[in-house]
Amino acid sequence: MFTGIVSAIGTIEDVREGGDLRLKVACPYDPAQIAIGASIACSGVCLTVVERGGEPGKAWFAVDVSGETVSRTVRGMWSKGRRLNLETALRLGDELGGHIVTGHVDTVGEVRLARPEGGSTLIAIRTSAAFAPFVAPKGSITVDGVSLTVNDVRDRDDGACDFLLNVIPHTAEVTTLGALAEGDQVNLEIDVLARYLKRMQSLQR
Repeated sequence: MFTGIVSAIGTIEDVREGGDLRLKVACPYDPAQIAIGASIACSGVCLTVVERGGEPGKAWFAVDVSGETVSRTVRGMWSKGRRLNLETALRLGDELGGHIVTGHVDTVGEVRLARPEGGSTLIAIRTSAAFAPFVAPKGSITVDGVSLTVNDVRDRDDGACDFLLNVIPHTAEVTTLGALAEGDQVNLEIDVLARYLKRMQSLQR
């Protein structure tokens, strides 16, 4: 379980194919604090640490990425040199600064707009008709592992929607969201509460 509050940016240093993908991710963590078997969210995807090493501030960890995960996440994201938003799993007693995030990507969205507005960045992301009902103004959504609040939702005739987000300078600096541009794809996880409400609504028909 995670909160969508990114604690570091990692970089994929190596990718090996052998059934699943084995990734080596460089990060600024202390390797002594990375447990084998621990969960780390990598741009919104919960992955299990299978190796780790390095030194404090220059650590690395390895994870396996299944074909199923590759098929459900941003195309080409599991490649050497890719920067990833990292978050270690929530521990009992930790502050819940964002919202409850499972680390399971629901769908991939497309950035339709990314422009400066005031001191922040206005981003519009399009999601399909299947997931549009789960996005609501002032609700929470996870974008590449980052917990954000939806500013507005613009429904489309085809059932899809564009939702608007405001990325403040701090978030843009400490995550990969500051580099987003029109046409980029992003991993999306809908709010778990919206998921259950939709299910309850379907059973009342």
